[in-house]
Amino acid sequence: MRTFQLGDLTVKRMGYGAMQLAGPHAFGAPQNREEALAVLREAVESGVNHIDTSDFYGPHITNQLIREALHPYADDLVIVTKLGALRGADAAWLPAQSPQQLESAVHDNLRNLGLDVLDVVNMRLMFDVMNPAEGDIEAHITTLAELQQRGLIRHIGLSNATAQQVRQARSIANIVCVQNHYNLVHRHDDALIDELAKEGIAYTPFFPLGGFSPLQSSILAEVAAELDATPMQTALAWLLQRSPNLLLIPGTSSRTHLRQNLAAAELVLPPEAVSKLNSVITSV
Repeated sequence: MRTFQLGDLTVKRMGYGAMQLAGPHAFGAPQNREEALAVLREAVESGVNHIDTSDFYGPHITNQLIREALHPYADDLVIVTKLGALRGADAAWLPAQSPQQLESAVHDNLRNLGLDVLDVVNMRLMFDVMNPAEGDIEAHITTLAELQQRGLIRHIGLSNATAQQVRQARSIANIVCVQNHYNLVHRHDDALIDELAKEGIAYTPFFPLGGFSPLQSSILAEVAAELDATPMQTALAWLLQRSPNLLLIPGTSSRTHLRQNLAAAELVLPPEAVSKLNSVITSV
């Protein structure tokens, strides 16, 4: 299954995450601006039609790069963005979750991306900056639903959310996706993924390759060698086979790495490889 639905939008399951196009830790200007633009163009030319971004990457920089590289956008290109945070002068991730801040962030994303309406907006919850944490999100989702009714947002998603918060959000508005930390060695959301799959809701793992600390596993390296693939390709292929509602957004600022990531969509893991990889969680 190569595609999945984000509401009424059809996206290929192998997408691209723009976070790494900004400077280190998604802050500041890119180290190589021309390469960043080339990566975006090659991703779309290679068939990617799902790009994940946020105006707090940079801040503003990744969205401006996307606009420069790709505008006017292809008809089938779906750009998913996030609200709910801003960056401090020291690159800190700070909550920005009031109704006024959320509306302002919508307009910032629209302006920097050159759009009249945002395809999908993920509400990035910040009760804990790094991990999902319980907290009432009625005000957050109500604000986004109102912006949706005004025609500024097409679809709503969640990021850094608990299962309870997903249920609360769905009682207020239609939720088309959840974006949380998940990969081969970080599987806290296994039950949530299965629950969402039954409801036809997409799950997008961020840090699918470990983020700022790349995945390390002797089992992963062993399976990759058996398949004549890289460990990162193998980890991405495992995610694609984990559940049909998983959408991948591996990020890179290198065209070489982009090609390697996209090639993972063609890698089929035999049952014995999947079994070995499923054991990684108990071995790290």
